[in-house]
Amino acid sequence: MIKAKYLTKVIDINKLYLEQIINEGDIVVDATMGNGYDTTYLAKKVGKNGFVYSFDVQEQAIQSTSKKLEKEGLSSRVKLILDGHENMDKYIDKEISCVVFNLGYLPRAKHMITTKPNTTIKAIENSLKLLKPHGVISLAIYTGHEGGLEEKNHVYNFVKNLNQSEFNVLECKFINQINNPPELILIEKKKEY
Repeated sequence: MIKAKYLTKVIDINKLYLEQIINEGDIVVDATMGNGYDTTYLAKKVGKNGFVYSFDVQEQAIQSTSKKLEKEGLSSRVKLILDGHENMDKYIDKEISCVVFNLGYLPRAKHMITTKPNTTIKAIENSLKLLKPHGVISLAIYTGHEGGLEEKNHVYNFVKNLNQSEFNVLECKFINQINNPPELILIEKKKEY
């Protein structure tokens, strides 16, 4: 179980929520693979009977994540997909418990390759359709790069208009930090949609 000693990072706070959501045997999605930290965490969390679909558009992300998974002995629990998260419905035909997004760019890579508002919204829409009742979408939104604020605004406009009888939407952010701290949005599906 993850325990946060300090409330300093959105990703750590996010894991406090995810610990309560993801169970062994679940099928989950890492919509923005990056360097593979979330994919590895999710693979451990779902256990040997669970499965993770992990997406990224950069070969560098696939290579980095593949190495991490091999080192941890988790490769058999994960499908690494070199494609945009907006296409997840082409690869997944099962109900999923959780979808994790870290919006922005791949750390230690080209910062001009970023998530985009139109593909992110399509990915969220597809996630909502694949999500099982009481499943959760987690969106860590980073705005300190070009286009980041625009993407955040699109995401907020989309999620604030979700029907409250079908979804719960929670916002979590640091209000006293400087330099564009990331924000966290959690969407829980209440019932079939």
